[in-house]
Amino acid sequence: MFEDKTLQCRECGQSFEFTAGEREFYQLKGLLNEPGRCPDCRQRRRTPMPGGERAPREMHSIVCAECGKEDQVPFLPRNDKPVYCSECFEQVRVRR
Repeated sequence: MFEDKTLQCRECGQSFEFTAGEREFYQLKGLLNEPGRCPDCRQRRRTPMPGGERAPREMHSIVCAECGKEDQVPFLPRNDKPVYCSECFEQVRVRR
């Protein structure tokens, strides 16, 4: 069903194999895009910089569009879309 496929890493430019097993795993998980980086570049991106941890996420204050509670979200809200607190987000997500 699946075959190995040769891809080119967008970071280092080297060719790498996207194996049949990896392709099957991607499909099972519902992942639509093929990997853009080779396994070595993916691993380097996951490893924290020497001597430091990952920088903490910048949080933004919001007022929940559902319940009116103040909360923090890890993205910059846009004015054209409603933003929900954690509890309401879970409820809204289930409804969709």
